[in-house]
Amino acid sequence: MEKNELEKKYELMMIVDAKFNKEDKEAIFKETTDTIIKSGGKIINSHVWIEKHKLTFDIKKCKEGTYYIINFESGGNINEKVCSILKLNERILRFLITKTEPRAVLEAGRL
Repeated sequence: MEKNELEKKYELMMIVDAKFNKEDKEAIFKETTDTIIKSGGKIINSHVWIEKHKLTFDIKKCKEGTYYIINFESGGNINEKVCSILKLNERILRFLITKTEPRAVLEAGRL
């Protein structure tokens, strides 16, 4: 099998407190992408999804959050490594990693 056949694609969505200044948010974002890379992942795409959004309920006494999306691929199961590191970061309010389906499979399902 080729390397591409073994790689799985994932999407990480995380929320940080919107009250942090821009430099702090960028540092948290960089730490997260570095964690993925050090765990064996490859960043495909990453960006701020929503800059400032009122949360439905308070999370760690925060009322507003900044949402980030990071798309990455990995040959192995790095979710456990990444999750354990992200759980320890108190500046991240919430995060969720989901496996994304290949585009061809999604398009075939629409036929």
